[in-house]
Amino acid sequence: MSHDPETRAYVERRKSEGKTPKEIKRLLKRYIARQVYRRLSNPPEIALAT
Repeated sequence: MSHDPETRAYVERRKSEGKTPKEIKRLLKRYIARQVYRRLSNPPEIALAT
């Protein structure tokens, strides 16, 4: 929450909505979980060298 610019922007956006730090962390964890799930569900195709 303190280093990544994209995450910092997300935290600031949630703060402006009136969320508490505890709520922001919960929302951030859910956001990350959704991103990971999408990557695992749809892995990029890897070109194999022959």
